[in-house]
Amino acid sequence: MDDSIQFLILLAMVALLILLRFDARRFGAADFDDEQAPGGWRTWARKLTWYGLSILLILVVYFLYPQPMTILHLQMGEPRTVALAAGLAIGIAGALLAVIYAWWRFGGLKFPPLRRYPAAVINSIGTAFVDEATFRGILLGFLIFYSWPIELAIGFQAVLYALATRLGGPGRPRSLLVGSLLMGLAGGWLTILTGGIGGAFLGHALSRFAIFVVTGHAGQVTPSVAAEEEVAEGQTRKPVGWEVVSDQDTETAL
Repeated sequence: MDDSIQFLILLAMVALLILLRFDARRFGAADFDDEQAPGGWRTWARKLTWYGLSILLILVVYFLYPQPMTILHLQMGEPRTVALAAGLAIGIAGALLAVIYAWWRFGGLKFPPLRRYPAAVINSIGTAFVDEATFRGILLGFLIFYSWPIELAIGFQAVLYALATRLGGPGRPRSLLVGSLLMGLAGGWLTILTGGIGGAFLGHALSRFAIFVVTGHAGQVTPSVAAEEEVAEGQTRKPVGWEVVSDQDTETAL
């Protein structure tokens, strides 16, 4: 295969991966996989389609690119003990931040029902793999290979990843957007240090699952308790200038 054609195909695969991440809401996957989904085989078909397409594109890049492990970081990382230990540390830090966030936003932990845990495990692992392979693996590897400074490459992929999660959209919690940006930066540095995405994947999966456990959501976090009460009050409150007219006042007017 001609090198220019191969490069264009690889570039298209990377662009499709990033577009899929932006479009996760349409599939009900990643940060949008929560209890609001209606359930049934159609819901699962959409979710599995997103994961299947993403993994397929990652495999295409892996087999087309001459050096997928050394350049694109699609491997565990070396030494493995260091990668796993660092990934575990990131996961623990992410879990602690998730607990602090839940207490700050809701005034306590909001544990989801047990029936939702199996799907949450699949979502946490699948989303973490797709995100790390796409942004900390393939995208970061391409940027560095084409002579981007390491600091700039790590920062760029982290910002693009934070935007791809759509946590900056209306109604989404800005604190989780900051957490997503920090996850991208930490995962990027760990990937460069170890030469693989294994540690970043472990930390990401643990952090994502911790957010689900303490908030009851995969990432589509509901408003705080105070905000919910304010919304409920606003729905029942009568418009300004309206007064209740009693039956006696009505008879008098007649």
